[in-house]
Amino acid sequence: MRLPLNQRVAILLHGEIRGTHGKTGLAILRYSESPIVAVIDRESAGKSLLELTGIKRDVPIVSSVAAALEYQPEVLVIGVAPKGGILPEDYWHELKNALSGGMSVVNGLHTPLATIPELKTLVKPGQLIWDVRKEPPNLEIASGMARTLPCRRVLTVGTDMAVGKMSASLQLHWASRLRGWRSKFLATGQTGLMLEGDGVALDAVRVDFAAGAVEQMVMRYGKNYDILHIEGQGSLLHPGSTATLPLIRGSQPTQMILVHRAGQNEVMSGVPIPALAEVVRLYETVASAGGAFAPVSVVGIALNTAHLSEAAAIDAIAQVESETGLPCTDAVRFNANLLLDAVMQH
Repeated sequence: MRLPLNQRVAILLHGEIRGTHGKTGLAILRYSESPIVAVIDRESAGKSLLELTGIKRDVPIVSSVAAALEYQPEVLVIGVAPKGGILPEDYWHELKNALSGGMSVVNGLHTPLATIPELKTLVKPGQLIWDVRKEPPNLEIASGMARTLPCRRVLTVGTDMAVGKMSASLQLHWASRLRGWRSKFLATGQTGLMLEGDGVALDAVRVDFAAGAVEQMVMRYGKNYDILHIEGQGSLLHPGSTATLPLIRGSQPTQMILVHRAGQNEVMSGVPIPALAEVVRLYETVASAGGAFAPVSVVGIALNTAHLSEAAAIDAIAQVESETGLPCTDAVRFNANLLLDAVMQH
């Protein structure tokens, strides 16, 4: 299942168009082929989406679901991803208004909505509530089978959560297809699933089966594609992250791309981000597990410079290249060709 391409979509983003938890909605605005007719954010209503985000999409920003109904949306996407994946309290009345107005709801949060009686009673024929974060069936423990695949398996890894791993993977996937490669983007989070239609919501999987869920997905596609771009999750540096290691073990990557937000020095207060060269060594050491698995290189760095001017972004990229000796670019701002070249050379 994916976001419908033939139904009008509204995105609920109260307070997060310029915030830190709006990555789901912003990614859908940037990458989805669905017709998006309204963005709902009471703090930015009436302003320009392009000026606020740099996303070249002509979509009005309105103050509420009630105001969005003027544009006849058929689907409401909850576009925020707050810490813990809990639905904000002030969103409940908006969901009820959406369902009462005939809209389906796409929910990428940990809070399941489809089974809540108060919401179920508002769902009429032709409507649905899609809770994206669900564990897939028939999972098994991982066995390292992905090592046997002939395809390249490129995993994005990060210095922190929410730094742009999905965007980097998508940009690499598109660049691969433009070069004529049989490429597949493998979604591992709720936003990727909305965009791609298949994959696994890794943070909904019991930890014992997480690497197995990744392995199943990689094995399903690996024999039919030249290159798999595997969406990264979390960070080995983050004390609350459990998703990165299962991704490494389940996918058995052939190359890794490190994703970092320019200028970020801490994961959280008291948890510094080491020098990027040290982070590269960390990921390479963990991936090879001291020789239990084949050596895996971080072949490039995707630098998130969305908060910088273009001149400052270019300077930041040059500094990272000098510090690490690795090719670096902002894959969204300047395209992913440099990073894809690095992948192909290894």
